[in-house]
Amino acid sequence: MITRKSIVIHAPLKTVWKVQTDVENWPAWQPNVTALVRDTPGALRSGSVFRWATEGLDITSTVKKAEHDKCLAWDGPAQGIDAIHVRTFTPTADGVLVRTEESWTGAPVVANTAYLQAALDNSLQNWVNNLKHEAEAQAAK
Repeated sequence: MITRKSIVIHAPLKTVWKVQTDVENWPAWQPNVTALVRDTPGALRSGSVFRWATEGLDITSTVKKAEHDKCLAWDGPAQGIDAIHVRTFTPTADGVLVRTEESWTGAPVVANTAYLQAALDNSLQNWVNNLKHEAEAQAAK
């Protein structure tokens, strides 16, 4: 299953990118992220690993693509669900269009598709809303 969401954020691209890629600070603006530890020091890049907790799941993610100011993709297997997260960033006349896409596969998804699809839809909508709020607040400082 897959969910796609998009939102225009009224903030500079560098601010939106910084908020999204500063994974260690996700718990500060993403209420459902309760813990996060980076295993790979330095700038977030392909191969970077971070461990995080959200919605009662402990997830170890690996960055698959980090194209500065353009695209960030990572995986995140947890409890039999294989998740792939992709965020793209496109400058617009009044900010940045952020497109997010997340797919889940695995036995739990097959067993309870309707429930998990609703959970994924809700989670992704909350994510983009929270990203917008945080990036616009930082841009206003």
